[in-house]
Amino acid sequence: MTEPAELAPAPDEARTVFGERFPEALRYAELLADAGVKRGLIGPREVPRLWERHLLNCAVLSEVVPQGVMVCDVGSGAGLPGIALALVRPDLKITLLEPLLRRTNFLQEVVELLGLDHVTVVRGRAEEVLGTMQPVHVVTARAVAPLDRLAGWGVPLLRPYGEMLALKGDTADEEIKGARAALSRLGVVKTSVLHVGAGIVDPLATVVRVEVGESPGGVRFATKRAKAARAGRVKRRR
Repeated sequence: MTEPAELAPAPDEARTVFGERFPEALRYAELLADAGVKRGLIGPREVPRLWERHLLNCAVLSEVVPQGVMVCDVGSGAGLPGIALALVRPDLKITLLEPLLRRTNFLQEVVELLGLDHVTVVRGRAEEVLGTMQPVHVVTARAVAPLDRLAGWGVPLLRPYGEMLALKGDTADEEIKGARAALSRLGVVKTSVLHVGAGIVDPLATVVRVEVGESPGGVRFATKRAKAARAGRVKRRR
């Protein structure tokens, strides 16, 4: 029987990034290494590199998230990047959106245990909450899907002139090129590749920034949002 992998000691960079919330970050890492593996949310081979590859790689996303905005982490999974971001940015109001029950149960347990009062867990798919959830300033995602498909889920959740920040790898530029037509239909007006985490992670974390204009999701989703909003008003009147 293979011995379970051990969580590596937290690097000095973790104390720098998480600051006074480092104890909560450490507890989160321990939960990922234990319950996260047992519930199939994290692969056992990822445990020794949880800090560098996962927690710090996600936490440095905070460098490009504006102050005091509403964020939706699409396909949050085990809480990456959403919970890591929440630990370093108490000024944000974050929704962790995840369709699978076993994952939302884990997320809710972590949020309560770590006292993350500015985080809400919602079970559902992006297309299901469209029109029922308040549009957000920023959508985040990591390792969820190729950019064209990911944008189809995340961009419609944005408010006008919002942005989606997707943690990607070396293929970021190629993904943007392949997704240009789909992004244009979704009302995207600008895309860029950012590198964050200097002095914290090596290699730097790669972020694809997708910025929308006044019609996030394009005409099709604007119509869908309007219908959902009308249905909601009718339901409340009843």
